[in-house]
Amino acid sequence: MKSKTQVHNGNVHSTDAVAGSSSSPSPPPSPPPRRHSGVSRCRRRPRQAKSSSKTTHSLGTIAAGIIGRRGFRYFFLLPLLYISGLLMCVGPFYALIRQPPLPGSRYRSHEVFQKLWQDIESDNSSAIELSSVWKYKRKLRERKPCSNLTSLHQGHFVSPGLNGFLIVEANGGLNQQRSAICNAVAVAGLLNAILVIPHFEFHNVWKDPSEFGDIYDEDHFISTLGGHVKVVKELPEALMERHNYNMSNITNIRVQAWAPVSYYLGAVYPVLQKEGVIRITPFANRLAMSVPPHIQFLRCLTNYKALRFTSSISTLASKLVNRMVEKSSRTDGKYIAVHLRFEEDIVAFSCCIYDGGEAEKMEMDSVRQKGWRGKFRREDHIIRPSFNRVDGKCPLTPLEVGVMLRGMGFDSNTSIYLASGKIYHGERYLVPLIKMFPNLHTKESLATSDELAPFLGYSSQLAALDYTVCLSSEVFVTTQGGNFPHFLMGHRRFLYDGHAKTINPDKRKLVVLLDDLDISWRTFKEQMEDMLSESDRKGIMVPRVRKINRKTSIYMYPLPECRCLQQFLVNQVDHNLDVPNNYSSINLNR
Repeated sequence: MKSKTQVHNGNVHSTDAVAGSSSSPSPPPSPPPRRHSGVSRCRRRPRQAKSSSKTTHSLGTIAAGIIGRRGFRYFFLLPLLYISGLLMCVGPFYALIRQPPLPGSRYRSHEVFQKLWQDIESDNSSAIELSSVWKYKRKLRERKPCSNLTSLHQGHFVSPGLNGFLIVEANGGLNQQRSAICNAVAVAGLLNAILVIPHFEFHNVWKDPSEFGDIYDEDHFISTLGGHVKVVKELPEALMERHNYNMSNITNIRVQAWAPVSYYLGAVYPVLQKEGVIRITPFANRLAMSVPPHIQFLRCLTNYKALRFTSSISTLASKLVNRMVEKSSRTDGKYIAVHLRFEEDIVAFSCCIYDGGEAEKMEMDSVRQKGWRGKFRREDHIIRPSFNRVDGKCPLTPLEVGVMLRGMGFDSNTSIYLASGKIYHGERYLVPLIKMFPNLHTKESLATSDELAPFLGYSSQLAALDYTVCLSSEVFVTTQGGNFPHFLMGHRRFLYDGHAKTINPDKRKLVVLLDDLDISWRTFKEQMEDMLSESDRKGIMVPRVRKINRKTSIYMYPLPECRCLQQFLVNQVDHNLDVPNNYSSINLNR
């Protein structure tokens, strides 16, 4: 039986009123004028001039007399009267200042689901066809002819001939590494340098020792970039010997994030010319989004043509796609792919609260302490789970995804591929999703144990399998953001004529609806249908201003830049660039 967790955000601030007196001396009051009366004051003045010790003694005597005469009952009665009065005064005031929970601040999705389940199950309205989900079409505007890429490419070289070797280290997960690789090719083209196949940094979070060749086809990468950027698998022997076969002895340049082209030409290029080889580490987001067209083309070429998964990954991924198509016969071979991030580390990092009660809280505190040490216990780190949920920052549970999709009109016959790691408490959260969509599959359920065995423990290689199956789906659903959906949405725009074909739910709106225990199924469906329509509309949008961040990057919005530049690749008009097949002309003794 699930326990109910409620989060209240009212903060009570108590203030203590401190009465103080002025410390500055003041003159004594003047004596009152004499009055002629029958009673003389002169005899009373000596009594008022008694010492303070006598006064204290008198007060003590009075108090003792009261207790002695009235008994001890007053000694106990007075504090009780004081506390009762305090409660009578403060209680109503506390009720007035205490704020009710914000709509959407509590996880009550499981209660809403239980209330609506009969309506969901008996809903006989016509189901939405997967082939007709996307109604918006990208308008093809008349574009200016693409300029000659050959002249662009050659005209922007900083110097004739190759200038040296560039070494970078890519960190993060699969798609953060992908971003670093694309940027490395772009920087190599900008500096007219030879790129050494990027090295992947081992990270304690992903714990994946995979290198470039374990995920991507190195030979295809080198040959596709041939004619644009020279790529080699390793440094020449002479350079390795010169640096005592130790990469750390090679000059490392720490480049600022989102560095512009001018920085590379002014600060990095002179060092490359002088040394003949340089390292840039770390290399995450080290190149601005705004670069010349011929450099932008290199990003497009790398991302959509040069980076091809290894044959072992591609073979199994193709099998998974074919099996999903076979299991989607009721929907003409079309299926939905959901990128679900309801994993233990993601839930812990979000600091959100679900319906696991005190046991969940203790478990998440332990995970946070183990994974991020004291980060979440610092005084400057304020954890506000309810505000995180209202702000749409909490990972959606499988139950919430299922209710959302059913509300949008997808019925129980719809095939769903779940791209995810190990679901947090899957035995509890996955059951409702399977109940709503029995035709649910994962890579573990589609592949045999022998097929999947070579990839177990390699998170990036497993993510590559998910990436391919999601790319081929008719509908892609993102639930938490990150590099995976950003790159995937961009890739889908590149393939599907500018439409991302992605459901990107408004989680701020969704959590409010799933916090309303009085909501009807009809009202919820209307809201979900509007949300689907909004995802359809935004799927073809292109930001007017490309800010320097991944959300508006060329990796998420590749058009029109990549389409125009890809034309040169298709027509092969730019493959006559003079890039030598060997690098013997480079002075290795610089």
